[in-house]
Amino acid sequence: MDPARVRTLLEAVARGDRTVDAALGDLRHLPFRDLGFAQVDHHRHLRQGFPEVVLGTGKTVEQVIAILQELALGGANVLATRIEGQNAEAITAALPKARYHVGARAIVMEQRPVERRGRGRVLVVSAGTADLPIAEEAALVAELGGSEVRRLFDVGVAGLHRLMARHEELLQAAVIVVVAGMEGALPSVVAGMVACPVVAVPTSVGYGASFGGIAALLGMLNSCAAGVTVVNIDNGFGAGYAAALINRAGA
Repeated sequence: MDPARVRTLLEAVARGDRTVDAALGDLRHLPFRDLGFAQVDHHRHLRQGFPEVVLGTGKTVEQVIAILQELALGGANVLATRIEGQNAEAITAALPKARYHVGARAIVMEQRPVERRGRGRVLVVSAGTADLPIAEEAALVAELGGSEVRRLFDVGVAGLHRLMARHEELLQAAVIVVVAGMEGALPSVVAGMVACPVVAVPTSVGYGASFGGIAALLGMLNSCAAGVTVVNIDNGFGAGYAAALINRAGA
């Protein structure tokens, strides 16, 4: 349940505008709802400041629709990641408020304006165009988490002048998410240029010896630049979530 909605409810009870029994009825789905195939966590937004997010991979269209409908009852914005093509069309047809973000392969049901929360700006940087789906996922999640987000794409180490031309943008960021495949060198370069936290995302982009992103992952874990935190391969969601949390800290 959305924290703002809970606060409004409690204030109504305190004023005497709503009875205790009525408020208990409004809160009846806390902390979770059993759908049989899923235990939908309505309490997560109160605990963590971000509602439960639906991973589309491995779920049927019907399951995704049912979970999104249930989450939407809490009044918060709802997100489903890793939704592809025809599945996205079926889900958005069933849910009028749902909007498909093609680049991020994600569905958002925006029920209220996103409240801006953060010390500064999150900058999402990608090494190549092939990394964009993961970078867009990170950017979308950080935005839904309340951060102002800027994007800086296709500035990998094969053409370092492209990154250097945007040096001022790097310096203005409060948190930087760097998404790269191949050998995964870009986060080390970026972290060596800035004083803010850098969240590195290895992608599965690359040829045979990249081993589906393992080469990039190991390269980032062994970065000689201080301040680099690494998430799992292709985990744009985790990077965007972490960046939003870091940006909120101390705000």
